[in-house]
Amino acid sequence: MKVYNSIDEFVKTGCPVVTTGTFDGVHTGHLQIIRRLKETAQRCNGETVLLTFFPHPRMVLFPDRKQLLLSSQDEKIELLRAAGIDHLVIHPFTREFSMLTSQEFIRKILVEKLGTKKLVIGHDHHFGRNREGSFEHLREFGPVYGFDVEEIPAHEVEHVNVSSTRIRKALETCDVSDAARLLGYYYRLSGTVVKGNQLGRTIGYPTANIRVNDPDKLSPANGIYAVIVKYRDKKYGGMLSIGVRPTIGEGLERTTEVNIFNFDKDIYGESLTVEFVKYLRPEEKYPSLELLQKQLAADKLDSIEALKNENLETV
Repeated sequence: MKVYNSIDEFVKTGCPVVTTGTFDGVHTGHLQIIRRLKETAQRCNGETVLLTFFPHPRMVLFPDRKQLLLSSQDEKIELLRAAGIDHLVIHPFTREFSMLTSQEFIRKILVEKLGTKKLVIGHDHHFGRNREGSFEHLREFGPVYGFDVEEIPAHEVEHVNVSSTRIRKALETCDVSDAARLLGYYYRLSGTVVKGNQLGRTIGYPTANIRVNDPDKLSPANGIYAVIVKYRDKKYGGMLSIGVRPTIGEGLERTTEVNIFNFDKDIYGESLTVEFVKYLRPEEKYPSLELLQKQLAADKLDSIEALKNENLETV
C-alpha cells in the first residue's frame, strides 16, 4: 500500500476506483465498502484509492467539542494496509478545505486530483461545505465528469447498523464485547510504560502503568477488564484497570494499569498494546488492602477464563 500525506502527492493510475471518508476504527461496515471497492477494481483492472483526512474533520469544525477517536493515525494506516488498499491518501483537513462546495469537491478532488473512474461510498455519505453533497448529488454529476458511483447499504451485525458512533457508545458504557463484534477485532490501546506508585507489587499484583500514546484516542469507561497484552511481538494474558484507584485513597488522576500474567520483566519506557476482551466489573473502593487483594485473585481467575481460547504465550 502506498501512503500519501496530501492529495497533491498522488499520481493518477489507469483506472482509480475511489472511496472517501474518515474511516475511524476501520470497522466491519468500512470493510464491506473496501471489499466492494476491491471487487470493482478487479473488474476494470484498476487500483483502489482511499481518500481520508487528518485531523478528523470534527476536530477542525468543532474545536470546542472533544472528539475522541477509535483509531490513531498509525493504527488506521495499518488496518487499511491489512484490508488490502492499494493507495491511501491522507489529506490535511483545514477550514479552507471544508469550504469546498460539493461540486468543487467532485470536480477538483475526485476528478482533477484523483482521476476517479468509479466511486464507491457508504450509506448516507455526505461531503462538501455544510455536508451538502450526497449520493444523489454524485449520481447527478458522475456522468457529467465521466465516473460511475455506487452506494453501499448500511452494514449490519446481528441486525444492528454498524457505525463509529455506535462503537464509541459501547466503549463508553464498558461494553467492549459489543465493540469488538462491531469492529471485527478487539479494541486496543497502545502506550508507554511509566512509573506509578508501585503498590501492586506489595500485594502480589504488580502493574504496568500505561501512558496512552495518542491523547485523542478513546479509552473505555472506568472498570476492570480481561485483556490481551502485546509486548515485543508476543501476546500475554492480563487484567487491566482504568480508573482513579479509590481503595488507595487517590481518587484524582485517571490511570490505565495492567497486571500481566506470569510476567516478570522491567519494562519501564517500553511500549505495550492492550486489547480489551471482556469487561469484568466496575471500579470499587474496598475497606482494606486485604479485601482488594482477595478481589484481584477472583479477577485473575475470571480473566483466565475469558482468555482461555486466545492462543497466548501464557495466562
